[in-house]
Amino acid sequence: MSRTRTPVVTGWFAGEGDDFRLLGTRCSVCASVFFPREDAFCRNPGCSGGELTEVPLSRRGRVWSYTDSRYRPPSPYVSDRELGWRPYALIAVELEAERLVVLGQTVPGISVADLTVGMEVEVVPGVLNEDAETTWTTWHWRPTGVTA
Repeated sequence: MSRTRTPVVTGWFAGEGDDFRLLGTRCSVCASVFFPREDAFCRNPGCSGGELTEVPLSRRGRVWSYTDSRYRPPSPYVSDRELGWRPYALIAVELEAERLVVLGQTVPGISVADLTVGMEVEVVPGVLNEDAETTWTTWHWRPTGVTA
């Protein structure tokens, strides 16, 4: 039986492999870019507002900050309580072109010991959780030059 691949949050990312991108929105008046995406109004307080259009965000950025998650987060985080908890690295990445800082997990196998502030990373498809019917997809950050 194959699992259905379902994004954890619809509309925040799309594509596969080298075409994988986070999706934001850009205001037609002030050119501000937003992630998470904004579809109702321009969040720039100095803007009178304009049409918001979807834009793919930079695939690469630099580590702005990082930490590790050593405890199981509370609900609504999805995890199997029967399994032991495995820490994971959480990083804030400043996107190359947009200069936005986006939070996310690193790819499995990359820990805080592997990270440095300023290191170049790229966004790649990831899996947050799987159950009997669904693979819940998300994004991960991977240091450039790492293929695993």
